[in-house]
Amino acid sequence: MENHNELLRRAEDLARRCERTGGVTHTAFLTPAERYELESWARRASCRVLFCGGGEESERCAAFFLPDWLEEESFNPAEYLCAIRLTAFFGAPGHRDYMGALLGMGIGREWLGDILVKGETAWVFCLPSVQRHLLSIDKVGRCTVRAEAVALSDVPAPERQVKEKLFSVQSPRLDAVVAGLFSLSRSEAARQIASGAVSVNYRECLKPDLDVREGDVISLRGKGKGRVAEMGGTSRKGRMFLSGEVFV
Repeated sequence: MENHNELLRRAEDLARRCERTGGVTHTAFLTPAERYELESWARRASCRVLFCGGGEESERCAAFFLPDWLEEESFNPAEYLCAIRLTAFFGAPGHRDYMGALLGMGIGREWLGDILVKGETAWVFCLPSVQRHLLSIDKVGRCTVRAEAVALSDVPAPERQVKEKLFSVQSPRLDAVVAGLFSLSRSEAARQIASGAVSVNYRECLKPDLDVREGDVISLRGKGKGRVAEMGGTSRKGRMFLSGEVFV
C-alpha cells in the first residue's frame, strides 16, 4: 500500500490533470484501505471520483477522476480495464496459487484487480498494459493452464454470503459493536482489539472506546468482515439498536 501522503499527492495530481486536459485520469488498482482513504479525501475536496474494479462488488478498484462533461452513467470501464480467463487442466488451483504465479511473472500487485476462482476456472481483472503479458502464462502451481482474454461482462459476479445481524448496545463503542457483529462477549471483543486483530475501515484499531459510525467496515481476524448498516432507535432501557451485515 502506498504511503498515505504519497497516495493523496498522487490523487491531487490526477485530479488536476483531469481538470486541465478534460480527460479521464485514474490510479492503478487500490487496496480497500487505499480506496477508503481516497473516498474520504474526495468528499473533503468535492472531487468527482468513481471507483471501479471491472466487476460487481469488486474489492480492489481503480479510482477514476471524471471531467465535468462525463456523467457517471456514461463511463465505460472497458476502456480502461480488462480481464483474462484461466482454465486449469488436471487440477483446481486456489486463489493463492494464481496470485503466486501471476506475481511471479513480474507483475506488480497494483496492476491486478480481483482474482475470482471457481473450480478449474479463474478470472483476473487487470490493467490493459499488462494483459498481453498475462496471456502468456501457461502454468499455475502444478497445473497447466490456458489463458484467454474475455470481456468484463463475461466475468461472473462473486458468490458472497451475507448474514444479517441485529443487536443493541449501550453505546456505539468498538468493543460493543465487535461483540454484537461477531457474537462474542464484550471482554473477548476487547481482548481481540488489544491483540491487533480488529480493523476499522481497513486500518488496525487498538481503541476499544472508538465510536463506530454508520457505514463503517469492521474486520476481525479469523472471523471475517462486517459492516454497520444502520444505527438508530433506542430501547426502553436506553440501548441503541444496530443492524449489520457479516460477510461469511
